[in-house]
Amino acid sequence: MGVALITPFKSDETIDFDALALLVEHQIKNGTDYLVVCGTTAETPTLSETEKQEITDFVLKSNAGRLPVVLGVGGNNTKAVIEKLQRSDFHGVDAILSVTPYYNKPSQEGLYQHYAAIAKASPVPVILYNVPGRTGVNMTADTTLRLAKEFPIICAIKEASGNFTQIDDIIKNKPKDFMVISGDDGITFPLITLGAVGVISVIGNAFPKEFSRMVRLALEGDYASSRQIHHRFTELIELLFVEGNPAGVKSMLAVMGMVENQLRLPLVPNTIKTYEKIRVVLNELNIKC
Repeated sequence: MGVALITPFKSDETIDFDALALLVEHQIKNGTDYLVVCGTTAETPTLSETEKQEITDFVLKSNAGRLPVVLGVGGNNTKAVIEKLQRSDFHGVDAILSVTPYYNKPSQEGLYQHYAAIAKASPVPVILYNVPGRTGVNMTADTTLRLAKEFPIICAIKEASGNFTQIDDIIKNKPKDFMVISGDDGITFPLITLGAVGVISVIGNAFPKEFSRMVRLALEGDYASSRQIHHRFTELIELLFVEGNPAGVKSMLAVMGMVENQLRLPLVPNTIKTYEKIRVVLNELNIKC
């Protein structure tokens, strides 16, 4: 289980580095396998380039090499992404996670050429990220498999299309060492039974111990025990995304006393109704609030 770290903010919307340090330690001490820094869950569209670098440097220093680190490096301007890859220092970074270009809706050939350019420029392994619900474009299994077979540096895909047929097609026809990673907490368990290797999780920010255990049990073939944890968190995962990400997980972390319930516009915190539902479910799970 990798965790897509949130960016904690103070009430004045500056970055809360004290809370971020606590969050990193929470992951390291509770079973998370790797950290994903500056992904979309970190509200990166609202962060300046300087802030992104400050967060990256801070997490790398706080982590101190204890867990592998994946850095979000993507965009809908291929040239700009390549320039960032060429000028950045990737010391301490084990791989990049690169989302499909959003808004401009490239064709499948455009997606292939975009990632081919990234593969040629990246000094570290590349994880593809397909999330059509956010980007407006779906990368098909054929395009994913084409990239996986032609570029060994492309080591995995975070698949968040929710399309089981598409994901199963990738798992069935992929190169042996290419990894398929769930991008949806709610379907991680069934995807592992199909052959996915784990998840890049949102709910893991709050519950790394429980969710990483679910993943490990499933990977070990103990489906009954893993399914039990999966079902325990079903309602909470639904609340996680009902008003957008990362509003849900920030509400959870706020209820747990780990962060302030603060986002940057255009994102806003959950409504009181959803916040109270989250509080109730956390209490039912015997989580200290």
